[in-house]
Amino acid sequence: MSQNEKIAVIGLGYVGLPLARLFATKYPVLGFDINPNRVDQLQIGKDATLEIEEKILKAVLKQENDAQIGLYCSSNQEDLKDCNVYIVTVPTPIDKNNRPNMQALYMASKMIGSVITKGNMVVFESTVYPGATEEDCIPIIEKASGLVYNKDFFAGYSPERINPGDKEHTVDTILKITSGSTPEIANKIDKLYSSVITAGTYKAPSIKVAEAAKVIENSQRDINIAFVNELAKIFNLMDLDTHAVLEAAGTKWNFLPFKPGLVGGHCIGVDPYYLAQKAQELGYHPEIILAGRRVNDSMGQYVAMQVIKLMLQKDIKIKGANILILGITFKENCPDVRNTRVIDIIEELQGFGVNLTMVDPWANPEEVKHAYGLTTTTHLPLLNRSGSVEEQEYKFDAVVLAVAHQEFLKLNLKTLLNTNGVLYDVKGFIKEKVDGKL
Repeated sequence: MSQNEKIAVIGLGYVGLPLARLFATKYPVLGFDINPNRVDQLQIGKDATLEIEEKILKAVLKQENDAQIGLYCSSNQEDLKDCNVYIVTVPTPIDKNNRPNMQALYMASKMIGSVITKGNMVVFESTVYPGATEEDCIPIIEKASGLVYNKDFFAGYSPERINPGDKEHTVDTILKITSGSTPEIANKIDKLYSSVITAGTYKAPSIKVAEAAKVIENSQRDINIAFVNELAKIFNLMDLDTHAVLEAAGTKWNFLPFKPGLVGGHCIGVDPYYLAQKAQELGYHPEIILAGRRVNDSMGQYVAMQVIKLMLQKDIKIKGANILILGITFKENCPDVRNTRVIDIIEELQGFGVNLTMVDPWANPEEVKHAYGLTTTTHLPLLNRSGSVEEQEYKFDAVVLAVAHQEFLKLNLKTLLNTNGVLYDVKGFIKEKVDGKL
């Protein structure tokens, strides 16, 4: 790539910020986000997602939007006009009916159309169904800009593979799929990414192939997890330890090591619906994909009902019972609460009139309140105690370990229980015997 490239990364969340930071080690980069508070925090080196350490972020930050190598963050659309490569990393969630919601992507496309000039490139990283880039987004850019696709401007698709909270598999160490709207542009985009991705790149033959590869990566994981979740339900009826069965089966060389659990977040629990939506538009009903989704979406309710069943078996009065939920983020050691399925456990338990205490040292209580209307805390005295019974000020009729945060390793969870209280381990995290687990 030419050293004259100036890259705009649009959307500075879990995907966009690590990518912008990486490109900023070799190129002038404008990081754009519509949230001015997010931009202000980033400009002083503070990342609320905890994906980028302060010293690493500060090492690439600059205070002016100029041609020098480094990262400048802005919420001012005018700053985008100086760029010639636009990379879109905005979220593409699903709505309450599990239908793709691409409004953020459409808004980003319209904005790019207002600033793009001849010869510029647009690369999309957001998850979409196959065909969305060229069938949905490009026409928006053409209309807003008055430019002609593949004549005046060009496009590509390079699906994100970010794993929030994972400090080992970072953006530069994960093989990157690239693609472009013409063979020449495909080569340019591949060279751009390969200049910063140490793990290398894979150039897909078309944008549509790259889009399809993204959605099936997570659909495959979703289906495999659904299989072991169904096994967990079956083995529970047989009074078998699912994790012990999986460990035994895992001794075969080609057995896939999936574990049961809640499937949330912005990828695995979302991407299959994008593929399913497109298939249904074409007249095909995807049986396996949607069956997997149904199984995984049912697991929160299943866990809640198992907890209630165990409490009844111990003659614990359900209405008014005190239950502690440990963890509300969608995965361990990560502050991301988007599409967390712990909410399904909570909502099902609330229907029984219990008193819930929800603790998560990683989740921002304001974000949880805004997203779900729930009151949570990052801290209770019990989390800092040694765990002995005499010191405990809090006792519960049931404790549900919903997320395997590292902080919870320090707790003697059984000392949090009233006599005959129920301990349920969603993650198969606790080594000693518990009352119930997936």
